[in-house]
Amino acid sequence: MNGTRKKIMLIDDINYHLMSTKERLKAYYDVYTARTAEIFFETLENVTPDIVLLDINMPDADGYEVFDRFKADTRFDGIPVVFLTSQNDRKNIIKSMNLGVSDFITKPYTDTELTECIEYQLHPEKRGTNKPIILAVDDNPSILKTLNALLQEDYTVYTLPKPDKMQVLLGIVTPDLFLLDYMMPVINGFDLVPVIRKIPVHAETPIMYLTSEATIDNISVAMTIGACDFLVKPINDRILREKVAMHTKNFIMMRRLRELDTNRR
Repeated sequence: MNGTRKKIMLIDDINYHLMSTKERLKAYYDVYTARTAEIFFETLENVTPDIVLLDINMPDADGYEVFDRFKADTRFDGIPVVFLTSQNDRKNIIKSMNLGVSDFITKPYTDTELTECIEYQLHPEKRGTNKPIILAVDDNPSILKTLNALLQEDYTVYTLPKPDKMQVLLGIVTPDLFLLDYMMPVINGFDLVPVIRKIPVHAETPIMYLTSEATIDNISVAMTIGACDFLVKPINDRILREKVAMHTKNFIMMRRLRELDTNRR
């Protein structure tokens, strides 16, 4: 945590939580606090935070309303928002995911959990092996090269030109998302789904299809066998990044939710 100190904006209506969290963080960051949404937005007129830590339950406006208003202001594009919540139930976490919240921390949290989450959001360039893993399967090497170039900054990308080697590769890596071509020799993209799904850890891993033949029949089959999305070749760079980001983020957060459910039992 060396270099210029980052600014954290912390919003929580309970003073004890506000002050105790500030105490945990002030040695490493410049921490600004607010007990209400009104004070938060007043502070934003003079301070542009690098990250916002936001309680969900507050008396004047809940975290969802505050998040929507904050993200609607283009001055704050790209600033991550992390929810602090004692409500680690499925409904709230799914709602957070759909809004586009960067992450959530369940109260009570340890100092390590808090600082690791903050550092992860503030320094994406240092995520290294913590990057989500993408496995792209396509018999066209130029497509694989393009996918790798477009995604490698934010993801660990594995490319596979021979779909018959899928099972071998899945014994080595555990992808967070699959990008599969429809039409390939010997084994097509549809044939790969049973190979993926028979591995317990990939029972729900998102599968996106890439195709130059976006016929109604092909799309229908893809959705029927459990694809989460599809892209038509030639690939639109922006749309690819947006869809991959959405599906990987949702899957990783849902996996964390299942882990929380398991730990509570």
